[in-house]
Amino acid sequence: MNWLNFGNMRKILLSVILCLLCCMIHAAEEVTVKVSGFVTDPNRRALELVNVFEQNTLRGAVTDADGYYEMTLPERDTLVLRYSCLSYQTAVRIVPVEGLRHIQLNLPLQAVSKTLQDVSVTAQRRQENTMQNIDASDIRLLPDPSGGTIEALLVTFAGVSSNNELSTQYSVRGGNYDENLVYVNGTEIYRPLLIRSGQQEGLSFVNPQLTSSVKFSAGGFDAQYGDKSASVLDIEYKRPKRFEGSLDISLLGANLFIGSASKDGRFTQIHGLRYKTNAYLLGTLETEGEYKPSYFDYQTFLTYKLTPKLELSLLGNFSQNTYQFTPESRTTETGTFDTKYTFKVYFDGMERDLFRTAFGALGLKYDVTDNVRLDFKVSAWHSDEHENYDITGQYWLSQAPIRNNEVDTTQANLIGVGTYHEHARNELSATVANVSHTGSWKAGENLVKWGVAYQREIIRDKMREWELLDSAGYNIPYSTTSIDFRQNLISRQELSTNRFTAFIQDTWKKRTTAGLITVTGGVRANYWSFNRQLLISPRASVGFIPAWEHDFTFRLSGGIYYQAPFYKEIRDTVVTNGVSRVVLNDRIKAPMSSQIVLGSDYHFIAWDRPFKLTAEAYYKHTDNLIPYVVDNVRIRYAGENKGFANTGGVDLKLFGEFVPGTDSWITFSWMSSKETIDGYTVPTPNEQRWNFSMFFRDYIPKFPKYSMTLRFVWADGLSFGPPSMDYRYQVHRMKPYRRVDIGASRVLVGGEDIKAKWLRWLDNVWISIDCFNLFGIDNTNSYYWVRDISNQEWAIPNYLTGRRLNLSISMDFK
Repeated sequence: MNWLNFGNMRKILLSVILCLLCCMIHAAEEVTVKVSGFVTDPNRRALELVNVFEQNTLRGAVTDADGYYEMTLPERDTLVLRYSCLSYQTAVRIVPVEGLRHIQLNLPLQAVSKTLQDVSVTAQRRQENTMQNIDASDIRLLPDPSGGTIEALLVTFAGVSSNNELSTQYSVRGGNYDENLVYVNGTEIYRPLLIRSGQQEGLSFVNPQLTSSVKFSAGGFDAQYGDKSASVLDIEYKRPKRFEGSLDISLLGANLFIGSASKDGRFTQIHGLRYKTNAYLLGTLETEGEYKPSYFDYQTFLTYKLTPKLELSLLGNFSQNTYQFTPESRTTETGTFDTKYTFKVYFDGMERDLFRTAFGALGLKYDVTDNVRLDFKVSAWHSDEHENYDITGQYWLSQAPIRNNEVDTTQANLIGVGTYHEHARNELSATVANVSHTGSWKAGENLVKWGVAYQREIIRDKMREWELLDSAGYNIPYSTTSIDFRQNLISRQELSTNRFTAFIQDTWKKRTTAGLITVTGGVRANYWSFNRQLLISPRASVGFIPAWEHDFTFRLSGGIYYQAPFYKEIRDTVVTNGVSRVVLNDRIKAPMSSQIVLGSDYHFIAWDRPFKLTAEAYYKHTDNLIPYVVDNVRIRYAGENKGFANTGGVDLKLFGEFVPGTDSWITFSWMSSKETIDGYTVPTPNEQRWNFSMFFRDYIPKFPKYSMTLRFVWADGLSFGPPSMDYRYQVHRMKPYRRVDIGASRVLVGGEDIKAKWLRWLDNVWISIDCFNLFGIDNTNSYYWVRDISNQEWAIPNYLTGRRLNLSISMDFK
């Protein structure tokens, strides 16, 4: 971190301030001209926070709540003024001065039309809190093995990381996957509970083709969002004004979207149908065999205005993931600089899994007045999960020395041989029903929000797992009198609980001579009948946009964030006569995280294009920790409270038009996350000490129909250790996760190209070719451990997918 020299940064900042002061003194001696006016939308309504500045300079102003701006500029023959605002087309006006001392210029801005080339994060909006807006309208151009998901875009954000391209789960600032909130139309979304690998996971709940707005916070979010401690992803689905649709077909599956509205606009509907199979990707794994994954998903969102103030809505989803796998053989090569290890396995048996979920939410929205809104909602989520496998493997582990950069096969020797058998018959049924009311009241400069909810949770869980290991003719664990299992788990649980939640928060916004101030404060309460614990979570944030010549924004947020336990966290294991049984710990407490986040944005113009530099520093202290280990994407909790954790770091993000007309960004994150358990301090399972990522868009200037998208991730490896040992030994590091995905697309038909009447229903058609894992890097996300009779263990890496090409055809129709 030698480049991060704060002393030099302070000198640079002081130099910049002195230069600005000199410029201001010089400007005072010059002849000036005053420019003022009003900026409105096409309906002549005032637009606030429109950036108005002189082209190729940093001189400018921002419109107030009435759309008014005023600034003083050095006199020139001609002024070139630039007007920009989120969701509106940037306008440029050339104004002749002709000796005038005051120029009044009123301007309407036109709404942005949808274009094929933009895949952008709407980061140019002034961010007054930790929630940032994401534009995922054209995420289909993203080279993503998961099939174009919002989560694949998120992992290029500062503070967000993932080390498994087969999974849509992600870690935020050292938190685990279960610590991330996801909302769709104000309803919290749940995931299946038995998923243990990215191969089983299938489709993300969020369908990007159905989204109209996406918001994301990496911490320090408001009290209106639920009781999880890492992040929140807030999705709103579309309400189309006319018929629209899209179709994507690739080697990984298909996605169909259709939306329409009635002539009077009272009824709207959208439907999304997705099918995915990643058998093509799984063919690059080192375990050879017959992969038969199949993932299906249907979603719909319907709205109907009963009256101008009363609206009824229905959100529905059904998904089914089936995963069938018949392994045949595996060969993995690993080692050190002077020794090569070869691990070979021949398999017998198969795995069959089924994950079926259904979700529905019925909502009623009533606009009492222009300032008061009431929402009532009833929702239910149900999941049926079945995991069945019987797999036998016979393995050989050999080693050979490396001399003069070549493997000396003449000196190879066998260091481990054995047979194992893995068996599972797991069934889980989960139902979550929720009744809620939320409301908002706009009173002058205050916006008050509140909510109350009751939730019923019903879990039925039946588990039967065992593993038998025979190493070099000896059963492990070794016994002279019996044959014992390496692992033997039996569980049958039924759980019915009630959960009550409530929140209230107030947002106060005031424009003063110093700048725009936004203050949000609130408190959240959560009571769970299982552990009889009441959680009180106060949260607050302050945003400040100073009335300076420069585009700076500052924000500070923090509070108490609880990780309210669900079913997985409360399962404790008790061993009796070599058999493990699951018991539910009703004395468990929710981990409590005290958080503070300090952030700032700096907007600037470079190469005549807008850019934004964002920096955030954060610190989290967690008590009542529930320790866990991560195996692929399955999280195994200890089922009891032990110790505490401390996490701190810095996130940096440079966003802007590196190429004119396209949005790209570069991020860097540094983090330290440690947990202390039984007096021992070790890295948390999701500590990635550094993370560098990039999302880049480009096109050929003379041939704009050709475009390129690149996603680059280089992140520190996760900590790991032998599963047979306790937390003190989880101190080893995986290799860094390095991956480059690149895609190229060509517009075949679009706009003026469509002349035939029978093709007028088409809006755009384009073809794309993607290269996943461009450099063919073998990334690791877990290990298989081989143990011999002397209890010596070797870690055999489980590599992720290799290089693959993907061809897709996409079209929009109207």
